[in-house]
Amino acid sequence: MPLTQINKLYQELQEYVSWTSDNAERVRRAGPLLEAHFPAMIDDFYEEIDRHPAAKKVITGGAEQIARLKGSLIEWLRELVSGNYDAQYVGRRWKVGLRHVEIGLDQVFTNVALSRLRRSLLRVLDESWPGDVADLLATRESLNLLLDLDLAIIEDAYQTEFRRRQQRSDRLAAIGQVAGGIAHELRNPLNVVKTSVYYLVNARQPTPEKTRQHLDRIERQVAMADGVIGALSDFARLPLPELHPVSLEQCLHDVVELTGLSEKIKVEFDFAMPLRDALADARQLKIVFGNLIRNARDAMPDGGTIRIAVRPAGSNVEVSVADTGVGIKQEDLERILEPLYSTKARGIGLGLALTRSIVDKHSGSLTITSELGRGSTFIVRLPAAVQE
Repeated sequence: MPLTQINKLYQELQEYVSWTSDNAERVRRAGPLLEAHFPAMIDDFYEEIDRHPAAKKVITGGAEQIARLKGSLIEWLRELVSGNYDAQYVGRRWKVGLRHVEIGLDQVFTNVALSRLRRSLLRVLDESWPGDVADLLATRESLNLLLDLDLAIIEDAYQTEFRRRQQRSDRLAAIGQVAGGIAHELRNPLNVVKTSVYYLVNARQPTPEKTRQHLDRIERQVAMADGVIGALSDFARLPLPELHPVSLEQCLHDVVELTGLSEKIKVEFDFAMPLRDALADARQLKIVFGNLIRNARDAMPDGGTIRIAVRPAGSNVEVSVADTGVGIKQEDLERILEPLYSTKARGIGLGLALTRSIVDKHSGSLTITSELGRGSTFIVRLPAAVQE
């Protein structure tokens, strides 16, 4: 994290706890009194670590490493009471947290370690304070605020590194899921191509009809594989939509015609008049409605009805695609729009994720309702084109 960003966070935290220059001055004045006791505090600190294997395990360099760590801790304590809490101070504090993450020290031990140091510092103040009680209480309060600020910055370093590692882990998991899904989707068409090529190479005097049949199979499977790659490419590099008035009636009829529905599936259109155009990218809308209609088709393997309706909705227009299929389980319904999540035996789970991404980029919304055994309804809401 950039130093300027860390320092900005620290300043915000100072403001939040009402930290002032008076607090800094009180801690600075108490510095000489506290510093005389730093060696004893540090010895106590490492003696306690020695009694806790979970904390001690990060110390792998023996007495030499402990000596170095004691030197670092005494510098840390001297900076704590220096009265100078500039950006460099904050950066060093943040790096302390980051270093603890790197060596594998659990954050809970960092928290309790600071608590032990806090107790030692406050005990010295209570036992050795030369002034009146009011000054003592004010100094205790300032020191507590400073330690709380230090702890907050150290915790931020932990959280930042945790998020970075989590994102890396998520990326690797996503790559694994995508690779597995793509391998599954491409293996089947490639196997078909392989068997057809084998036939064409090894068949003795195949008939023209048989040759044409295998060439057609190869062409279909290549198109299927290209569709998988295209879906992944579209999802990864979906451009911003080019918005123009789009006739939803024409768009939906075109998509249904291109989808290739079986005779067992009936399509019903219901367009509320006067029908308004959507302000959208026509090409991207065809991807949206193509995905929804194919999903509806796949949900009805034994046939059924797809009902496509268009309705005005204030300054928007709504398109609903409903099927009479098997429906979606509640646990799947909550995740079905996530990338790489699929309820199909064959599918990489990008269709609906791509659909939602397109709708979001159109400043629209996508909602789903479903009932097992009765079917599902997908509702796309899009901005309507301004009527001239």
